[in-house]
Amino acid sequence: MTDTFEDNRRLLFGTAYRMLGSVADAEDIVQDAWIVWNRTDRESVEHPKAYLVRTVTNLSLNRLTSAHAVREAYVGPWLPEPLLTSPDVAEEAELADTVSMAVLVVLETLTPVERAVFLLREVFGYAYAEIAEVVGKSEAAVRQSAHRAREHVRAGRTRFTADASEQREIAEKFLAACAGGDLREVLALLAPDVVSWSDGGGIVSAARRPLHGPDHVARWLLGVLAKPEVQDVQMRITEINGEPGLLMDLGGVPFGAVTFEAAEGRITVLRFVVNPRKLRGVQP
Repeated sequence: MTDTFEDNRRLLFGTAYRMLGSVADAEDIVQDAWIVWNRTDRESVEHPKAYLVRTVTNLSLNRLTSAHAVREAYVGPWLPEPLLTSPDVAEEAELADTVSMAVLVVLETLTPVERAVFLLREVFGYAYAEIAEVVGKSEAAVRQSAHRAREHVRAGRTRFTADASEQREIAEKFLAACAGGDLREVLALLAPDVVSWSDGGGIVSAARRPLHGPDHVARWLLGVLAKPEVQDVQMRITEINGEPGLLMDLGGVPFGAVTFEAAEGRITVLRFVVNPRKLRGVQP
């Protein structure tokens, strides 16, 4: 019993994390799933892995209903919690894209049921009949939800994105430009339509609205980096949510995480998560 659950623990965490965008909530869901599994007559479970994924999905659906109310009252932009990753984080290499910050942000715009349908269908390859059983909808309704979710995610994705090596190169240039405090170098790395999002949760200082345009974003960023309280902050490149990003730490304690999207050699989207309550997933 324990071996079966432990063998699938990372998959279950990844499922909950994709559903909720929260490391802490995903850990809670996995613990709740263990309790359910511990009480289950396992001889009646024909496919344990599928059963556990369905259990986590249902638990996550229940959690999402209350989470949406909390996020509506959130101070400033709400961003998914960043997660330190490795090349095999998504259990299968081809699934790594579904933990990217860009995808998680788009998934936030779906209804809880659409999010579950999209993940079960597009990520885990469940049949429509199986998904209908999980979410308590008709197969026809599930097909409609899957179509809406797929189109919504496709529309919300950046059309042309940098590959991993190009993104790492851009991250290195961005890190050097920030460290040097050179406005021209920072501006050269930002696309004309760049947008910057900051999540401080009202706990630490952060822009409470998205910033648009390279000049606005660059001047705000260098202004933040010039503040006395961040002079000792160290930044390094690491893999965050399956892609190169920047991890900031102060005295060995995570201070913030920066992820970005890039196209044609320039940064199109910057996302800063500095809410200390959302940095559990980037602890070394």
